[in-house]
Amino acid sequence: MSTEETSRFVRLRVELVLEITDTGELTGAAMDQIGGDTTMPDDERAHAQASVRDDAAEALAYLVDPFDLVNGVPGVDLAQASWSSEKVDYDPASAEWDFDDEDEDFDGIGWIGEDGDRPDGEGGAGRA
Repeated sequence: MSTEETSRFVRLRVELVLEITDTGELTGAAMDQIGGDTTMPDDERAHAQASVRDDAAEALAYLVDPFDLVNGVPGVDLAQASWSSEKVDYDPASAEWDFDDEDEDFDGIGWIGEDGDRPDGEGGAGRA
């Protein structure tokens, strides 16, 4: 593909930390979703149901669909998506969870390269 063709693609990274407030409700919704999927083969359905019963993070992964994030956004088509969920030790007071500090290469306008310039060719001067 030429640069012109590949420059049409954008990688959107989203990181969420969710608190599961009702495991039973979450698991039940995932089981309903799996049970209602008429395209899922029976052996895959049994595996999915076992995974969902054992792990709330798996239940969440069955209910969240990246397509829903961009469905209806004008001028875009989802080309590829992947997602996963995992249990984490979350401490909102910890610097590890300060998403602003994590994005040191982002100046609020765009990503800053190692040379101090943004990929769009604009300079990174004035970056805090």
